[in-house]
Amino acid sequence: MQFQELSSDQRRELVNTQQRYAAYREVQERANAYRGSMVWTKLKGREYLVRSAYTKSGLRRQTSLGLRSKETEAIKQEFDRGRAEAQSRLRNLKDVIARQSAVNRVLGLGRIPLIGAKIIRALDQAAMLGSGIRVLCTNAIYAYEAAAGVRIDPNLTTKEDLDLLFDTRRGLTFAANEKLSQVSLLQFLLRIDRSFTRSTQTFRTVNDEGYLVDLIKPLRNPPSANDSRQVGADVGDLLTAEMEGLAWHESAPVFEAIAIDERGEPCRIVATDPRVWAAYKLWLSQRQDRERIKRQRDEFQARTVARLVAEFMPHLSYDSAQLKMLPPPIFDQAAPLFHH
Repeated sequence: MQFQELSSDQRRELVNTQQRYAAYREVQERANAYRGSMVWTKLKGREYLVRSAYTKSGLRRQTSLGLRSKETEAIKQEFDRGRAEAQSRLRNLKDVIARQSAVNRVLGLGRIPLIGAKIIRALDQAAMLGSGIRVLCTNAIYAYEAAAGVRIDPNLTTKEDLDLLFDTRRGLTFAANEKLSQVSLLQFLLRIDRSFTRSTQTFRTVNDEGYLVDLIKPLRNPPSANDSRQVGADVGDLLTAEMEGLAWHESAPVFEAIAIDERGEPCRIVATDPRVWAAYKLWLSQRQDRERIKRQRDEFQARTVARLVAEFMPHLSYDSAQLKMLPPPIFDQAAPLFHH
């Protein structure tokens, strides 16, 4: 049996988790708007209101909001009030998420491997997930099954690697606060796990437990004049690997869902539309330059995800005009998978 539908208790708590985490992320975004400080600074005997904040590249910027007056005092008062309120709500929602995570563990809802969840959440908090980077390959399955409210055969997923699709059209956006100022994706990963090192395959990093993180991007034909494998400013950073077929993912509709990791904690995954994912996997399964065991796995995954869409996501029609990024032969080849 490929699909196991969640029990009524599991469905209820999965929905509760998704709603509560969505509320938490909304409040977190509001709290992030208050990062930095707003203080009075004396200059030549006069007081000025100065706002200090950090840019997405990690640079500290200071802006004068004017001389001390009723207007600037009101601005500071509103800033202090808003920040205190946002931080208070954030603390309360963190407690709610912690209690919800305990319930999720009891109900056995955890799915995403911990290291993968840590990386994905960190990318999300740094405003990179869905803004230049999205989750690709087998880890995307966790998003699909969470949205469908079912479990997929665990033989389809893996705990040993995580592929990230680098969207070269939007670039890689680094967002930093007082404690975070990464200059490369590799240094970003090192903040999560100090054992990550760049492999001899320069698009890949691996930690002491053998967990792989790959950075890949579409193969351009002809190559773009501005195309570069270099992502960050650090010469020791990962270099993107160019792969055929990824342009379909890059242009595909984004699929977003909140899944649950092995500790019961929620994790937002931004992946490729499952229809495009399945079509791509089927195409991979027929490439003769790919290892036979991988091709068999690709076909099984393609058929399973397509069936998941057909049975549990009827709103995602395979006839949709949203799938025009797929070449007609690839689209036609996968169509039977969605029509049982």
